[in-house]
Parts: sequence; C-alpha cells; structure tokens
Amino acid sequence: MLKVLIPTIMMFPTIWLASPKWLWTTAATHSLLIALMSLAWLGWMSEAGWTSSNTYLATDPLSAPLLVLSCWLLPLMILASQNHITPEPISRQRSYIMLLTSLQAFLVMAFGATEIILFYIMFETTLIPTLIIITRWGNQAERLNAGTYFLFYTLAGSLPLLVALLLLQQSTGTLSMLVLQYSQPMELSSWGHMIWWAGCLIAFLVKMPLYGVHLWLPKAHVEAPVAGSMVLAAVLLKLGGYGMMRMMIMLDPLSKELAYPFIILALWGIIMTGSICLRQTDLKSLIAYSSVSHMGLVAAGILVQTPWGFSGAIVLMIAHGLVSSALFCLANTAYERTHSRTMVLARGLQMIFPLAAVWWFIANLANLALPPLPNLMGELMIITTLFAWSPWTIFITGLGTLITASYSLYMFLMSQRGPTPNHIMGLQPFHTREHLLLTMHLVPVILLVAKPEIMWGWCN
Repeated sequence: MLKVLIPTIMMFPTIWLASPKWLWTTAATHSLLIALMSLAWLGWMSEAGWTSSNTYLATDPLSAPLLVLSCWLLPLMILASQNHITPEPISRQRSYIMLLTSLQAFLVMAFGATEIILFYIMFETTLIPTLIIITRWGNQAERLNAGTYFLFYTLAGSLPLLVALLLLQQSTGTLSMLVLQYSQPMELSSWGHMIWWAGCLIAFLVKMPLYGVHLWLPKAHVEAPVAGSMVLAAVLLKLGGYGMMRMMIMLDPLSKELAYPFIILALWGIIMTGSICLRQTDLKSLIAYSSVSHMGLVAAGILVQTPWGFSGAIVLMIAHGLVSSALFCLANTAYERTHSRTMVLARGLQMIFPLAAVWWFIANLANLALPPLPNLMGELMIITTLFAWSPWTIFITGLGTLITASYSLYMFLMSQRGPTPNHIMGLQPFHTREHLLLTMHLVPVILLVAKPEIMWGWCN
C-alpha cells in the first residue's frame, strides 16, 4: 500500500518544483508510473484474505480492483485537462494538478482502510478537492449551486453514518473490518436497530446515488470540468458501492426485510433515469443520468446480498467506471471544439472526425452492454440474482436494458450522424493526446474480457 501512497504524496513537491514547460509531462509521467505500480495489487489476489502493509491499511480482493481504478484514473485526468487548463496562470495549473493528486491519495486511503472510521474520514475528505474543482474550474455560473447540492446531499447522508459507527463501536468494541467480518451477527430487532440499519446505508445510497437522492449528480457532472466529471463517474460513485458492500456484512439479519423498499427504488430508478436520458438535449447531462441508471442496478445487486449479486456489482462498477469516464472525455473533446454541449448544435461530427466516431461507437456499445464486454457480464449476473430473488424483477431489468440500448444509440446518432450544421467550421483536428486518452480508457475494458477473475476473484 505504501509503495503507491508515498509516491503519490511525493507528487506534491514534484508538481511545485517542475519547470512550467515540463509541468504537464512530468505530472502525467509520474502518475502513470504510480498507476503501473498499482497493477501489482492485482497479482496478490491469488490467496483469499487481506494483504496488509500495516494495521490501518490493507488490500483484499474486493478493494484491489477499485484501488487500481483510482490510480489508473489520475494520469487520464491530467491528460484530459491539459488543453483547457494550460491557458491559465502557472500557479493555478499547479493547484489544479495538486487537487487531483490529493484526491487520489484520499481515495487510496479510503479503499485501503481497514478501520471503518478511517474509511469514513477519507470518504468525507474526498468532498473537499472535488468541491474546489467543481466550484473553481466549472464552466457556468450554476457551478456554485451544483457545489452546494453536492456538499449538502453528501453531508446530510453521512452524518447518520457517523452516529451509527459510534454506536457500533460502543456495542462491539471495535471498528476494524478484519475483526467485524468474523464477529457474530448482532441481535437486531427493535425500532432503534432499524433506524441504525438505515443510518449505516443512507450515506452510501446518496453517494451511489440511489434514485430519489440523485439530484446532486447531474448538476455536479454538468458543471464540473472534465477531470471532475471523470473522477465523479469513475471512482467517487464507487465509494458508495464499496461502503455498502463492507457494511452489508454486519447488517445481515435486518437486511432481509428492510432492503425491500431500497431494491424497489433502485429498480424503479433504472426505468426512470433511462427514460429521462431519452429526453435529454445536453450531452453531459445524458451521460450523468445514464450513470444513475447503471448504479441503480449495482445498488440492487448489493442489497440482494448473494455472492453473484456482489460479483456482478463489482464487475459493473469497474466496467462502468472506465466507460462513463471515456464518454465524458469524448463529450469534452466535442465541447472544446464546438463550444456547445447541446447535441442538436454539434451533430454530424463523423464526417469531420471519423476516427473519433469509432471511439464514440466503442464507448456507446460498451455503455449499452455489448457481449462479451464486462458491462454485460456484470449486468447479467445482477439480473440473474434479482430474478432468483423475485422473478417479477425480470420485467423491470429487461425494460431497463432496452431503454439503455435506446438512449445509447440515440446519443451516438445525435452526436455523430446526420447533416453537419453550417456553423461548424474550422475545427482543430483530434490530437494524439486524445487518442491516447481514449485508448487507455477502452483497451482495459476490452482486456478485462480475457481475464475477468481479476474483478470477481474475491467470490471464489
């Protein structure tokens, strides 16, 4: 763990001491080396259990894929942001990269924490750099409104979790995941215990987000700069899923009855947010709502509490992290050239950027879960689990899959096909940097087809 955490912290002096000319190159190279070092975590997953570096930080087969995803994303965020941050003063450029790096350090500590209270503190700390990125480098004046939504939704959901954790510490005497997963299930029966159960999960359901408490997400996504959207979609939503997986182990007897309304809400959210996607005119907003739809499926898979549901959830989280981040990068490349996120005003781009249209096509097919990509694998595992839980869910999940395919094709056709508008003239060509960026997003998705046990080896 420290082999990655210490080089990440060492990026701070590197960024401040690098010459302005080589700042972005140095930051991208340094972060890519850290990402390559983090791949070693996947090799340690052959034997079950935790691989610890000290008492408070450890990796296990559940956290390792998410840790690697967090580290892999930093060089991609730096590559994606380079074009629109370079015109700013050098001190602001350094601050921006510093915030992205600090976010990676907090995420590594959150996913690697063995004490739940350390996980909670890091879970909350990731708010600070994200909030600064959205409110300082966002595009429109609504960014302050989006930042307020983001902050208050997350904080309001997280405070009951803190109280629930203090009560858990009082009753069990420990908050270590290593100990709690082997402890006896608690006798939970009273109304107070039910409120405690809800307190443990609501913070994560808001973060995922569950339909009904999802309003902060489209606002934050639309207003954030490209790196903010990437990290939100790829990793910060996964903190919610990861926290739910960790907490569900302890909440066992009550979950059978109390999970019903949340599963129904998650399934209803798949249909509703998918339908909202079909009506969107704003490209980033469409991708943001599709994230809510996918994470609803993940939430349902986790709440059913079967090994298949958990496996499907982790596979879909990793695959969705890479694919939605790639879609935000593509949306940003179109926005940087046409200065419009409205799909009607920036359509027919296939004629101008044929190779970019290939990237759009692959990303959209991955988003609609084309076989044999891991997105399909995760969705099928969750749909099968839900079918075993209640056969009636197949109608909702089946309809959700159809709507997902519909809005993915709608997004591709609206942005790439059709006549090119007359006002689109003199666009700068695609850069090698952008092709590299999309290759580094989509090649891992395709490679995971060959070795999916990297993601769900923990269930064996």
